[in-house]
Amino acid sequence: MGGLLYSLIIGALAGWLAGKFMKGGGFGLLINIILGIVGGLVAGWLFSTLNINFIDGVIGDVLKGAIGASVVLFVAGLFKK
Repeated sequence: MGGLLYSLIIGALAGWLAGKFMKGGGFGLLINIILGIVGGLVAGWLFSTLNINFIDGVIGDVLKGAIGASVVLFVAGLFKK
């Protein structure tokens, strides 16, 4: 249960950060948070597939999630138009 809560909090923070980084702010706070959670999963898969080691700990998790959420927001933005 603690791991799930941790993932939700980190994903929410990452989605919020990605919304701030992306031009136009993304899709709004709630959708950005949801995309941040999905982005964390995408980043985890992407970095492990590319064999990229990243910073350990909470900061690394937030950065990975924000990068993944930015990718997800970018791809979702392509379909938004």
